[in-house]
Amino acid sequence: MRICIVAEGCYPYVVGGVSGWIHSMIRSFPQIEFIVLSIVSNRSVSGKFVYELPENVTEVYEAYLDDYDWGHKPKRGKRTRLGQKEYRALRSVVMNQEVDWDTIFEMFQKGKFSIDDLLMGADFLNIVKEVYKYRYPQIVFSDFLWTMRSIYLPLFLILKTPLPQADIYHCVATGYAGVLGCMAKHFYRSALLISEHGIYTREREEEILKAEWVAGIYKNIWIEQFRKMSMVAYDKADQVTSLYGHAKELQIGLGCPAEKITITPNGIDVKRFENLPGRTAEDEGYINIGAVLRVTPIKDVKTMIRAFAFAKESLPTLKLWIMGPTDEDEEYAKECFELVDAMQVQDVIFTGRINVTDYLGRMDFTLLTSISEGQPLTILESYAAHKPVIATDVGCCRELIYGEDGLGTAGILTHIMNTAELASAMVEMGKSAQMRQEMGECGYRRVIKSFQIYQMKQAYEEIYEEIGWAYGKLWPRDAEDDDYSLEMEGPAEKME
Repeated sequence: MRICIVAEGCYPYVVGGVSGWIHSMIRSFPQIEFIVLSIVSNRSVSGKFVYELPENVTEVYEAYLDDYDWGHKPKRGKRTRLGQKEYRALRSVVMNQEVDWDTIFEMFQKGKFSIDDLLMGADFLNIVKEVYKYRYPQIVFSDFLWTMRSIYLPLFLILKTPLPQADIYHCVATGYAGVLGCMAKHFYRSALLISEHGIYTREREEEILKAEWVAGIYKNIWIEQFRKMSMVAYDKADQVTSLYGHAKELQIGLGCPAEKITITPNGIDVKRFENLPGRTAEDEGYINIGAVLRVTPIKDVKTMIRAFAFAKESLPTLKLWIMGPTDEDEEYAKECFELVDAMQVQDVIFTGRINVTDYLGRMDFTLLTSISEGQPLTILESYAAHKPVIATDVGCCRELIYGEDGLGTAGILTHIMNTAELASAMVEMGKSAQMRQEMGECGYRRVIKSFQIYQMKQAYEEIYEEIGWAYGKLWPRDAEDDDYSLEMEGPAEKME
């Protein structure tokens, strides 16, 4: 059996979060051949992996949101014109009315045309004019036309991406990844699984509403585009997973049929966090706060730094360890360094990329200040190390801290971007060793009960087997189960 993991903007190019989850999943199924189809910004990041790929990953393919136009160029003075069926399908996508995705898939995968030529041609122009006339006549048409071209360029590039063949396509988001999975299912008649860690449409909506590069009605147009792509993923998926109950409710609200959704919590290898190195002489007299994260805006490191500065005024023994890469958004990281200097905050350490097990045992508690999360692995890892957590009320953090299991409270929850609440929580937890001990043990019991890697593996093993057998794909059982045998297909050829 061959499973294709389809991911956007993460594995194997970025550490942590969803990338870490994908890496753990692949390693959990050594008997299965995995290939990875990763959506990245452009060819400048091609092959720049930050993970050592497991042996059962045979190929990594790339899809680009910004790329050269390799399509057929028409002769000078001529433009490609679509057939009637293709024109109606393209219109259905742009108008977002009963979208004919199957014809779109056929058109882009088999059509010999240039994407630039299509975007600059009469067919696309006429469709955009129609949308403009009925929905947006109040804005300047030239601005609207170029915005529509910029919106559809990445989608069309994705639709032109050559597809590796697999038995199951496991898309770790909707969006562009979901479109690729749906298209692969159309051509190869394979099974399609969608797993959302954060709710893709909601995350893109939050980003666009806050973005300065898009204004006014154009925010709504971009948001509609992402909703449209999520809808086709929900519609064509055989199963959809979410990490916790509220995420499932959000998926249903966005149009995913409830009967397709399975809740599959994250899981970690708890044994990795046994016998961790403890405090050192360097830690004497300090209360160590650990923040394991990528230094990016979504982690809201600036609020963390400000809150720590105020907390340290009340409790000078606090020390903040910001542990994770600073090269994903170098401009934001530079702003964080400058903020520390400007506020003259002492005892803030940026470690850069680390092995978390080298540091977590030295921490007294951990901190998460994200403005968006799913079910953070960093919280589960903290619990596995018997450390309590202060976290913002995003994603599944409320359930992880308070629980629905009767085990008690494992940390302190705060509102996003609330400097005063964060500072107060740091002081409160920093002052009470007993609180830290009790909450840390509560977190440990919670992760042992519900969030171990074998539990996650078992859930996905059942899903893979169910949807694989439904499509006549053979499941690679262990030899001792019966006399079942399977000849694995050879690795996919490397795409040019």
